[in-house]
Amino acid sequence: MKHDVLMISNVYEPTFKTLDGHYTLHHLWRAADRDAMLAGLPRITAAVTSGGVGASRDLMAKVPQLEIIACFGVGVDAIDLDYARQRGIRVTNTPDVLTDEVADLALGLMLATARRIVEADRYVRSGAWLRSTMHLNVRMHRKRLGIVGMGRIGQAIAARAAAFNMQIAYHGPQAKDVPYRYEPDCVTLARSVDFLVAACPGGAATRGIISRAVIDALGPKGIFINIARGSVVDEPALVDALVSGRLGGAGLDVFADEPRVPEPLLKLDNVVLQPHQASATHETRSAMGQLVIDNLAAYFSGRPLPTPVA
Repeated sequence: MKHDVLMISNVYEPTFKTLDGHYTLHHLWRAADRDAMLAGLPRITAAVTSGGVGASRDLMAKVPQLEIIACFGVGVDAIDLDYARQRGIRVTNTPDVLTDEVADLALGLMLATARRIVEADRYVRSGAWLRSTMHLNVRMHRKRLGIVGMGRIGQAIAARAAAFNMQIAYHGPQAKDVPYRYEPDCVTLARSVDFLVAACPGGAATRGIISRAVIDALGPKGIFINIARGSVVDEPALVDALVSGRLGGAGLDVFADEPRVPEPLLKLDNVVLQPHQASATHETRSAMGQLVIDNLAAYFSGRPLPTPVA
């Protein structure tokens, strides 16, 4: 007899197929009436969600026998971890396997924004190159890079940036044993760099850490990159700075109210936009899915969980 698993959100298709072969899946993300579906569930002890969708206190309260949430993603800021701990609900995520992919996109966004790659592509396709020459752009080589968050992904970004001979500094809750300058004040960091990359976790501790003051300190020649969470930025202040020219440019993979993107950003040539896809390669999504599968298998067999968060 198969165990029942609540699918709070959809996941990578091959992962879904594997889960569907091992368990009886109940698709909350497809339900027209979520409350009615939750009320009619059999005994559910396990659930799968994604980093973006998470699991709220209200949702967990409606699944009274829930014991584990396996998150397809490294970020768990959308899961109410305090409530999960109160209930004794275990939470797992998928760390490490997406570090390189996210760091690669951060560098890609830096290059695309600084070298105006997306704008230049449109320039050629539109035929404008036949009539004029594009303005010059700026280089990355030997520029100053600030990273907000020096965890796995921040360190991977720094290692890649070192190949561009960039001068690297970082901000975080505390200094780490890394060969880069630590700056305890985020505004001071922004004022001292040409590129600022947000690579910190989401959640209450980092909400709005990229404030209006930070954005203004980065200035009209600065470039901001966000591969963290939309919540870490004062998004209205960011939009205002980009529209007014107080910030030089931005490469954004995440937003405050995904998939809705502030309308003014869609019209700006100095902004490169991505659909929250930093980890979106088949190789990485497959590895993330395997961790979800492994965590559920361990839970149902009574073995230690491979990647527990709470």
